[in-house]
Amino acid sequence: MLLDGIIFGLLASFVTVARSGTVEVLVEAGSQAVLPCKCSTESCHPASVIWSKANEGTVWRKERSGLQYWGSSWSQKDGQRVRCPHSQFDKGDYSLQIERVKEEDGGLYLCSIGFRTHVVTNRVMLRIIKVSANPLVPTQGDDVSVSCTVTPWPKGAFVNWILNNKVFIPTTGVISNGDGSVFKDKATERLTGTWTCIVNYIKVGRASTTLSVAGIIQPPQDDTKLYAALGSTLTLPCAFSPGLTPTETVWEKLEDGNSVTPKSRDPSLSSSDTSYRIQEVLLDDSGRYRCAGNVKGQTLSRTMQLVVAQIVQRKKRDSVMLTCQVTDSSEIKEYEWVHVTYDLNGTESAGPVQKGQTVTLKNSWGGWTCRYYGRDGILGNVTYQVPMMSGQSGQKSSAFSSNAGTVTGLSFLLLILLLVLAQMYKNHQRRKRIFQYPALETIVHTISNEQEEKERRRVKE
Repeated sequence: MLLDGIIFGLLASFVTVARSGTVEVLVEAGSQAVLPCKCSTESCHPASVIWSKANEGTVWRKERSGLQYWGSSWSQKDGQRVRCPHSQFDKGDYSLQIERVKEEDGGLYLCSIGFRTHVVTNRVMLRIIKVSANPLVPTQGDDVSVSCTVTPWPKGAFVNWILNNKVFIPTTGVISNGDGSVFKDKATERLTGTWTCIVNYIKVGRASTTLSVAGIIQPPQDDTKLYAALGSTLTLPCAFSPGLTPTETVWEKLEDGNSVTPKSRDPSLSSSDTSYRIQEVLLDDSGRYRCAGNVKGQTLSRTMQLVVAQIVQRKKRDSVMLTCQVTDSSEIKEYEWVHVTYDLNGTESAGPVQKGQTVTLKNSWGGWTCRYYGRDGILGNVTYQVPMMSGQSGQKSSAFSSNAGTVTGLSFLLLILLLVLAQMYKNHQRRKRIFQYPALETIVHTISNEQEEKERRRVKE
């Protein structure tokens, strides 16, 4: 291998050597780097090619016969990390591919192409960009640094930071040195996400890393709004990162400063989850809450707001009005109503959607669901069951008016029948009293016969 290099060097000393400018290649650590090397002459195949790194010797070489060789230091590093695609040789393309590049791979590379009596040398500067966080998973309140290094560092380059696809302009804590840029601060949830370092030089390169801050992960940030329907069951979340076991945990409602203690802890929750469960949400439950716990000697806390929704019914002469009310409507952009009914088989069907905070119903009993939306989509919903009597009050009033005469007539006939029955009962009782005295009965019977006889004689005359 050494002999081949000496021979190639002697050959190069007797031929014309063409040198071009240095090509810049910026890649992220761990990715693939492609170092360009092309023969600009129309016919330079077959050719001998040597790839070498400045001050480190041969990386890869190919003879005109097609035989390939790797430098000893490269053939033993994590397997075969360097190669040139054979399919490109006949096109004069001898670009070198380096897999899983490392910081130590950065530096100046030379590609020498020998054909006929010429040697063409291409210079490629490979720069490795690496972004790292220390520590990788800090706890809230810990010191954390995010660094961007370029190996070797290009003079005159400058760095921009992107956090979660948005330009990050730190006000304090940025340190620039000869190798890159370092950002330092206290770990908070606002630093969680994907950090991207953009290096601006002759070319633009970038590299990224993910920073996770251990602490309270649910809710993800302070003053998170949670929506619940009146009478529903709700869990106010307060979950710490896996592996963290908080002590001295506490819940409090910030309006009155009183502690809120769950009636019972859900056995299915892990030791890092201190969420608070409300069995039946009431209007008085609305407001701001704070959960807190001690982790590694420091208190971590998170605030949230519970917003309660309800449907209020108002009756009119021939209709019912339903209004969707929430205790805080600052984030609500739209309301919509859906009428839900069920057939005899229990199949659910939904009617057309109506817009607005208030809906007016006529003869529409059953379930009505109010859904309310914010800027990013639905926030919650609440359902109300309209009683059948309320929905059909107008029909029943009309039916009563049309049947009033019939009811009155039936009542009068029933009254006459009761009077007749009462009179019959009195006559029966009177006869029973008379039959108890036989002499009196004979006298009454005789008088009755005499009166009948007198009547008959009068009629004959």
